Amino acid sequence: MCWSATADLTAGVCISVIGAVCVARVRRARDLPLAALPLLLGAHQIVEAVVWNSGGGAGPATTAWAVIAIPLLALWIPLAVLVASPPGSRGRLALPIVSGAATSAALSYYLATREVTADIRGHTIGYAVHLPQPEIAVAGYLLATIGALLLAADRTVRLLGVLVAVGAVICAVIWRMQWVSTWCAFAALASLVMLGWAWRRTGAPGPAA
Repeated sequence: MCWSATADLTAGVCISVIGAVCVARVRRARDLPLAALPLLLGAHQIVEAVVWNSGGGAGPATTAWAVIAIPLLALWIPLAVLVASPPGSRGRLALPIVSGAATSAALSYYLATREVTADIRGHTIGYAVHLPQPEIAVAGYLLATIGALLLAADRTVRLLGVLVAVGAVICAVIWRMQWVSTWCAFAALASLVMLGWAWRRTGAPGPAA
């Protein structure tokens, strides 16, 4: 999330370009889902620019934002880390994978049966999904996403996990104070980390560590 439609659109385009370079750099098919993560983050920012311009509410852009942010990323990230990991290190990802699958399934159900709304609050946007037990969903989501990154065999992916964890805390505090939404800056930084990962994976015949 960014602090305006222009900021979201600019960040989204830049992050998407980084994502395209990441995808172009990797040479192994199993690296593609993780390399494409910046493309997904960039698309997410661009969708939110539409939410800004539509004044929030419960339109298609709001629903698309929620689908990417909640069930899709909850499953995409742990699966992408699993696929890119060397076979011998995949066992440690069992818990994030199970958590991601369960969380994604539950959140998909709630998105399909409940209306998602967006409320513009100065320089931030608040999204309401109306979950019955949000603390459980948040715990499962964090375990699936940040947990998978922190348990990855590749040290650059683990660095990304640390960055995302710190960024999530900082952005949540700033967002609750309704100053500005700063997640787009952390998304851009995370995408640069992924660019370094993709660059290092180029031409590597064996697993990177």
